[in-house]
Amino acid sequence: MSSSGPFPATGTHASPPSGPLPATGTHHTRSCGKTISTRFTGSTKHEQSLHGNVKTLQLAGNGSSCLAYRSPVLKNQWNLSASSSSANAVTTFDDDEGVSTSVNEEKIGVLLLNLGGPETLDDVQPFLFNLFADPDIIRLPRLFRFLQRPLAKLISTFRAPKSKEGYASIGGGSPLRKITDEQANALKIALEKKNLNANIYVGMRYWYPFTEEAIDQIKKDKITKLVVLPLYPQYSISTSGSSIRVLQNIVKEDSYFSGLPISIIESWYQRDGYVKSMADLIEKELSAFSNPEEVMIFFSAHGVPLTYVEDAGDPYRDQMEDCIALIMGELRSRGILNSHTLAYQSRVGPVQWLKPYTDEVLVELGQKGVKNLLAVPVSFVSEHIETLEEIDMEYKELALESGIKNWGRVPALGCTSTFISDLADAVVEALPSASALATRKPEDTDSSMDLMHYLTKMFFGSILAFILLLSPRLVSAFRNTIL
Repeated sequence: MSSSGPFPATGTHASPPSGPLPATGTHHTRSCGKTISTRFTGSTKHEQSLHGNVKTLQLAGNGSSCLAYRSPVLKNQWNLSASSSSANAVTTFDDDEGVSTSVNEEKIGVLLLNLGGPETLDDVQPFLFNLFADPDIIRLPRLFRFLQRPLAKLISTFRAPKSKEGYASIGGGSPLRKITDEQANALKIALEKKNLNANIYVGMRYWYPFTEEAIDQIKKDKITKLVVLPLYPQYSISTSGSSIRVLQNIVKEDSYFSGLPISIIESWYQRDGYVKSMADLIEKELSAFSNPEEVMIFFSAHGVPLTYVEDAGDPYRDQMEDCIALIMGELRSRGILNSHTLAYQSRVGPVQWLKPYTDEVLVELGQKGVKNLLAVPVSFVSEHIETLEEIDMEYKELALESGIKNWGRVPALGCTSTFISDLADAVVEALPSASALATRKPEDTDSSMDLMHYLTKMFFGSILAFILLLSPRLVSAFRNTIL
C-alpha cells in the first residue's frame, strides 16, 4: 500500500502559479499538452436549467482552516500572497442563444478543489504534516484536539522517509498540481465554447496553491458569483468535506464571502458525461487484451476508515457502489458483459477500513484462476502516487505473483475532452442555484453519544493506530496477535 498516508496526492514538478489572465487581448496557454490561443473580450451571465446533484450548502461554523505548515522557500519563490492558480475565460455572446449580452452584469468564478501533493522530496514531510493536522483526517474527540498538531508532527516525521521512497519512484514529486492546472485551462476553454465567462481558480487542501490563497484571489478579483467544484467524483468528509470546511470558516468570518452567491457541487459521479467517459476508457483498454471478453474489470477505490461511514454518516461507500453500477450499466448497454469487482485501497493502521481490501482481493482472484485483469482507479481523475506507484507498481506486482497473467490499467480521466465538457456543463447548471451561504450553530455531536464510550473508542483507538503506523514491526505483531 502507499506509504504517504490517507488521501495523498502525488509525481513531477509543476510550474509556479501564474496570476489571473488579462481581461482583454490574446493569450496563449498550454492545456493538456496542446498550445491554445484564446481571445479575451468581456464578461456576461449565463443561466441554464439545473439538474444533477448540485446543492447550496448551509455550512456549520466549526473546525479550523488555518494552515499548519507553509514552506518559506516556496512562499518566497512563488509570491503566494498574490497568486493562486487562476485561468480566465471570457467571450462575447449572441442574443439568439439566450445569454445576456450585458458583459458587466456578473463576474463568475469557478473554484476547483483538490488535495495537493509534494512537488519535491523535501516537501514530503511538511505535506504529511498538513495532511495529518487536518481534523477531518485524524478525527480526535473535541476534548483532545490540542494533540492534533503534536501527533501530526510525530507521524509525519516518522513516515516521511518511507513516503519519500514512493515519491522518488514516480519521479521525485507529485504531478497533481500540473495536471490540475491543465484541467483548469481545459475547463476554461470548454466554458468558453459554451458562451460562459469564468475565472477559474485552483485550491489545494494540503499544498500549494492552498485553498486559502485561491479564496484571497477570488476576493481580489471581485467575483460576484462562485461555483465550487471539488475534483472528487464521490463525496467524502475527508476530501470534499474537508475543503468545504475551509470555506465555511471563511464564510463565517468574512463579510464579502458571507454575501457572495455560492453553489457547491458536492458530487458528480452520477453525471452522464462522467459515466460515459469512464466507460470509454475502459472499453478502449479492454480492446488491448487478446481476449477482451475474458477480462475481469477491477475497480479500485480509495478507502476510508469504516467509522467514517458507520459513525459519521459519510456517504462515500454508497456513492461509490452507485457509481460502479452506473459505469457497468453503460458498458452493458454497449454489449460489454465482463465480470467486475470493487475493492478499496490505501488502508493504514490496524483499524478497520472499507472492505474488501484491494491487496486481499487480488490474491483471491489469482487463487480462483483469474488470468486477465483490468484495474480501474475509480476515485481519481488525475494520476498521482496511488495510481502511479500503488496500483502500477505494488498491486501489479502482487497480481502477477498471485497468478494473474495479463494486467492492464485504465488511465485517470485527466483532460479527456468528454469529461472536461461535462464538468463545464455541471458548472453552467450550478449557477442558477448559487446563493449566499448561511452559517449555523454547529451541532454538538459529541453530546449525543455516551461520553466514556466515545472517548475510549476514538481517543485510545486513535493513539494505538498512530503508534502502529510508525512501525511496520508493530503492525505485524498486532496483526499476529488478533489473528
